[in-house]
Amino acid sequence: MNALNSSDRELLNSYLQGNKSAISTLIEKYNRRVRDYVRMMVGDSDTAADIAQETFIKAVRVIDEGRYTDKGKFLSWLLRIAHNKALDYFRSQKSNNSINESNAGYNVLGTLKYADKSIEDSMISEQIDTDIRALVELLPDEQREVVMLRYYSDLSFKEIADYTGVSINTALGRMRYALINLRKMIKERNLSLS
Repeated sequence: MNALNSSDRELLNSYLQGNKSAISTLIEKYNRRVRDYVRMMVGDSDTAADIAQETFIKAVRVIDEGRYTDKGKFLSWLLRIAHNKALDYFRSQKSNNSINESNAGYNVLGTLKYADKSIEDSMISEQIDTDIRALVELLPDEQREVVMLRYYSDLSFKEIADYTGVSINTALGRMRYALINLRKMIKERNLSLS
């Protein structure tokens, strides 16, 4: 049997029964997904790799201590750990006053320009990212979480629902209200996003 095709539960059980390579297979299976998720949050590949490594270290520690309960949502559990580690990173950076919204790697618009940007275009784009990121921070926690998972981590609404422990309809509703609130704040502040 190819270990990469094994279910998470089988790999965890194999690891707990003494097969140390099973945890390596499980880490390899999700390493890129966790690293990409973190990179979308922090905007830096090296930092994302460090945080992903910390995520897996914590996950293995929790499993070794017998505190992990398998609910069939191993990836969601890993992403929650990664999310918390990324928040810890931002807190540490904030206390050092060395990070701002524009270099946090967020782009709520989800658009890419394929042509080279002029300096003016780059400055405008950076200001828009900063403005939007600041508005996202003003959203209620549940709405902000859905926006970040959808636009910054590219999770589907099904994955968001699993990750947050709510129904898909609730996740969709939170996104709807988040977008309504963002539009309202943009209008109130008379921001131009073009």
